[in-house]
Amino acid sequence: MKFLKLIITIWLSALPQLIYTQPSDSNLERKTSKFEPTEGKYLFFIGQDMGAIGGLDNYANGYCDNFDVPTGFTLYTNVRNQGIKTIFNWGAGDNCAQCILEDSDFKNSLVSIGLSLVNDEKEVANGKRDSYIKELGMWIKSLGKRPVFLRIGYEFDGWEWNHYNKRHYLKAWKRIYTIFNEMNVTNVALVWQSKGSGSNQGILEKWYPGDDLVDWCGYSYFGNPDEEMLTFARKHKKPVFIAEAAPVFEEGNLYFDTRFTNPKIAETAWTKWFVPFLETLHHNSDVIKAFGYINANWSAQSMWKTNPVFKKVDSRIQASDFISRKWEKEMAKPKYLKPNAKLWQRLHKHP
Repeated sequence: MKFLKLIITIWLSALPQLIYTQPSDSNLERKTSKFEPTEGKYLFFIGQDMGAIGGLDNYANGYCDNFDVPTGFTLYTNVRNQGIKTIFNWGAGDNCAQCILEDSDFKNSLVSIGLSLVNDEKEVANGKRDSYIKELGMWIKSLGKRPVFLRIGYEFDGWEWNHYNKRHYLKAWKRIYTIFNEMNVTNVALVWQSKGSGSNQGILEKWYPGDDLVDWCGYSYFGNPDEEMLTFARKHKKPVFIAEAAPVFEEGNLYFDTRFTNPKIAETAWTKWFVPFLETLHHNSDVIKAFGYINANWSAQSMWKTNPVFKKVDSRIQASDFISRKWEKEMAKPKYLKPNAKLWQRLHKHP
């Protein structure tokens, strides 16, 4: 009896603290960001070249020839705006954003553009590329209310392939932001994208342009991504865009065959990559609000033929009947938003 009284006394003494303790900053409700859907809903983008996307007169063996057109599509450009209005190929498939938008199948599609700053971040930072930035801003603005996600200097921490200078990178980001702001380009959301592994919170903080200059955080999801960006995004109260995703099987520095044309590999890919990927989306629905899948035969593209990571990758979903059936069933769920005339209006505008 004395023991019970002691327990009650301790509990009562702690009660005021339990009642009045304020939540930490990380638990406070964050403001909705630009073009962010409601929790539990996802924007789904397909990429990362016209052949991979499909659904076009001259590109009729891609994702959109086998499945419903998703929320949006992903393509790439550089500071000179190659691949925006005319077809351009860096060795990883044809890119032409305007060509896709002129096709009626994509009349309601959202756009995700990866803007490379490689070898140009210093010139952008110093204003020597302003004419190109303004040209890009005018093109985005010409799309009216169509939401555009611009990933400036995507995979900024990809030291081995992007080799960005941090000071120039951050200054270039701010200059692009300022130019777009002065031009009143309101239909663009700026996405800050990490490579998805190996950068701790300290590194991310040092490379972060700032809360006022970034709309979304993003990262790539290939082999073994970590959750550093998810932690960072929650801390900075930003939504997350998994901007580039495709199965890559790796163990240490060894990379294994990931070509879906092999039925056994396809089944393994579903179990060991797709299921964990979908679980990552659903377990982090408070911050992850968009993802882009790369539906390409990497192994057939000249850019990747000698690349140790992607030279054995064929991530085309339609290449496997097994994956296609499961993927189609998953994507039919209402949580994956479909492109339609009302979607642009429903997505949250700038706070």
